[in-house]
Amino acid sequence: MQASLKTSKAHARMMHAARTLVAAAVALQVAIASPRPAHAQSVPVVRDAEIEALMRDYARPILKAAGLTSSNVEVVLINDPSFNAFVTGRRIFFHTGALLQAETPNEIIGVMAHEAGHLAGGHQERLHERLRSFQTIAIVGALLGMGIGVAGAAGGSDGIGQVGAGIAAGAPEMARRGLLAYQRTEEITADRSAIAYLEATGQSPKGMLKTFERFAGSLALAGVKVDPYQVSHPMPRERIGNLETVAKKSPYYERTDPPALQTRHDMMRAKIAAYTQGQAAVQRLFRANPRSFPALYGDAIVTYLYGSPDAALKKADALLKTQPRNPYLHELRGDILIKANRAGEAANAYASAVAYDPAKSGMLRIGYGQALLATGKPDAIRKAVAELRAGLDKDPEYITGYRYLAQAYGLTGDIGLAEMTSAEGHYHSGQYREAKIFAARAQQKLKQGSPAWVRAQDIINFKPPRK
Repeated sequence: MQASLKTSKAHARMMHAARTLVAAAVALQVAIASPRPAHAQSVPVVRDAEIEALMRDYARPILKAAGLTSSNVEVVLINDPSFNAFVTGRRIFFHTGALLQAETPNEIIGVMAHEAGHLAGGHQERLHERLRSFQTIAIVGALLGMGIGVAGAAGGSDGIGQVGAGIAAGAPEMARRGLLAYQRTEEITADRSAIAYLEATGQSPKGMLKTFERFAGSLALAGVKVDPYQVSHPMPRERIGNLETVAKKSPYYERTDPPALQTRHDMMRAKIAAYTQGQAAVQRLFRANPRSFPALYGDAIVTYLYGSPDAALKKADALLKTQPRNPYLHELRGDILIKANRAGEAANAYASAVAYDPAKSGMLRIGYGQALLATGKPDAIRKAVAELRAGLDKDPEYITGYRYLAQAYGLTGDIGLAEMTSAEGHYHSGQYREAKIFAARAQQKLKQGSPAWVRAQDIINFKPPRK
């Protein structure tokens, strides 16, 4: 009876350990293999026409060198002050902190090349396979340990039972270390691919080395001792050692970024500093050259955000005298005029932004439509509908546009399309319950069988993915 009780208790302990291990393995798979979608509320995605256009220009030659189609790879910005970038699906995510801290375009292009290496190498798909493999190893190890433990308990041998418990407890740690080692190997492969892409596009690998030196310096300043076997990336000094020799052999190692591209990069940094950290951050960023064009641009944005619209307008107009065809200066002018309740003038400014925009951004057309809508004039409102629709056709995930288009439809008296547009906005933001409610309301006002009615039915029938 006593031996049977021991066996029962040991079996219960081992089964609990096995269930815990399976749960841990599943949690690990979810954490690494299933990143949250960009529209999830917990991911603060940043949308800006100017920054996105610059990032696409950085990415285009690198993606081509990697054998990737740029139209199928999206660069997404996340509002986070840390220096970080990562890939998931067909998206490359950059933290705004990385863009703000990188002093040259080459540094960001180097990071872009590394992330492209992950995409081109199919590292995510292989990581999923490895996760399944290591999860199986962990579970088998736990079950083996459980079997030994139960056998030991049945035979009255505490020693054998303890060995079984040790195997069960150590299995997930062995699997975790194996997975981390595999990830470190993939990181080294992506680094080497990045060097090849940079050389193929005639760009310097120096920016990559500078990034790793920044990471190494941060660790040294923090005084943190890191176990190199407990992290998913090689240590910065190790990465520098692996790449420095081959990087310095590149014929483009000393090549610097074109001055015009450097100016665009600094204007991006000025904008991020102004919007995320305020005037003091802009002043710190350009303390060595406070009268440079990017510094003045950042000052104009800060004045728009926190100061007088009249003062901001004067600063924007002064910048436009130097770069009269810069679409983003016209966009800034339009933003200032909207804030000053001068909607008609703002619409003209946005019209110029759209006309000068080589990227044909949907966001600028939506801004133009918003300004037309703000005039309150019937002709302008009808034109706003056309501009807002064109902008959303180009950029269907720019959620703000749906709100303005729904308002424009409402003002023209087309309530069915107003409800349908609201349904689309909720759908693209991941609010599927609200999307279905608005779609059902829209169908009551739309002609049955019309394209809008059919689209409403698609939303009603849509089955949200499991969380």
